[in-house]
Amino acid sequence: MTVHRSPVQFLPRIAGSAGNAFAPIQREFDRLFDQLGSGWAALADVELAPKMDIRDTKGGLEISLELPGMTRDDVKIAVEDDVLTVSGEKKTEKETKEEDYRLSERTYGAFSRSVTLPRSVEAGKITATMKDGVLKLTAPKNGTAKTKSIEIQPAD
Repeated sequence: MTVHRSPVQFLPRIAGSAGNAFAPIQREFDRLFDQLGSGWAALADVELAPKMDIRDTKGGLEISLELPGMTRDDVKIAVEDDVLTVSGEKKTEKETKEEDYRLSERTYGAFSRSVTLPRSVEAGKITATMKDGVLKLTAPKNGTAKTKSIEIQPAD
């Protein structure tokens, strides 16, 4: 008497045995990619450029930058060819060894943020103030730039 097994019963046994044979390798790959993934996430969190808000008001632009732990002397502001650039460097407070830390999330180093100013802003009258780690720039409008609406014509 010949017993015939259907392919449906035969395949799961192969898949199950193959899965068991490769399970240690699969676990090692999973561990490796988990470590790689956490490493990339840590690198993505490192951002030296400060966060910035730009508001367009009736009087001009109001630009705010977060610069925690920095003083006015650490920051430089320049305007050249209608491009406003805020730059500086956040320096470490003291020389320390890496093994002294259990966790270190603070970043140090040079940064630079640039914004192209619209022609309606008078670059020569930009003012800056800094309080509690927030730099506020006010760029007044000169009143010369006007918005012009353009009507769309039908195509032939």
